[in-house]
Amino acid sequence: MLHVIKSQDDPLIKFVKDDPVRPEIPADWRVSKNREVLTLVDENKNPLAMVCVAFCDNIPSSVEELLVEAIKPNTAIFYTIWSYANGGGRNLIGEAQQYIKDTYDHITRFVTLSPTTELARRFHTKNGAKVFRQNSDTVNYEYE
Repeated sequence: MLHVIKSQDDPLIKFVKDDPVRPEIPADWRVSKNREVLTLVDENKNPLAMVCVAFCDNIPSSVEELLVEAIKPNTAIFYTIWSYANGGGRNLIGEAQQYIKDTYDHITRFVTLSPTTELARRFHTKNGAKVFRQNSDTVNYEYE
């Protein structure tokens, strides 16, 4: 089941400390305007996987660009994802896209801001994304 974290009052916000990709991004920024943390949870509300998303009006090539406030967001940027259970990340990425499509009609693209690692490449390409752009320190993968 998908659980959406939209504020720091949500009890699951404490799990963002486990982010292995972008631990330097504070929890309050992750749930501020045009940002959410989407969590796949089990029947007891234990997290199985988490993805942080920022709704942007451009495709950032760096964390610095990601931090710029969007004026008219049209793109969901998945900037970090991690899993507590096998297959959790794969299931979450699909559910996250569907939730965003169903909830935000102005969001038309799904792109990542991923590290330049083999693990990230395998994960995203295995789940249907294609390389949109190779940047100096990141890769943008785009999901259809």
